[in-house]
Amino acid sequence: MEEKTRYSDEELEEFRAIILEKLELTKRDYKKVMDELSKGNENGVDDTSPTFHALEEGSEAQSKAQLIQLAARAQKFIQGLQAALVRIDNKTYGICRETGKLIPKERLRAVPHATLSIEAKQNRR
Repeated sequence: MEEKTRYSDEELEEFRAIILEKLELTKRDYKKVMDELSKGNENGVDDTSPTFHALEEGSEAQSKAQLIQLAARAQKFIQGLQAALVRIDNKTYGICRETGKLIPKERLRAVPHATLSIEAKQNRR
C-alpha cells in the first residue's frame, strides 16, 4: 500500500473547521486581554487613594506585564492558525516541513498550527 503524501480535501476541511473554531476563540481572548490592558491606561478614581497606591503599583506593573505576555502569545497563535489556513488552501497542510511526511492527525488536532512532526521536533533537540 502506497503511503499518503497529503490529506484529502475532506480531511483538510475537517482541519479547517478545527482551526476556524480555535481562531475565533483566540481572537475573542485576545480582544479581552487588549480591553483589559486599555482599561489599565484609563485614569479612573480607584487609584486616587494614597494609602494603597504604593502597594498597588508593583502589583499593577506585574499584572500589566502578564497581560502583555498573554497578548503576545495569543497574537503568535493567531498568526500560526492563519498560516495553517493558507497551507490548507495550498493543500500543503499537515506535511512536516523537515521530513516531508504527513503529521499524524492526532497531533494536528491537538496542535493545529504544527508544521513539524514529533519525530522532526525531537531531532531538533
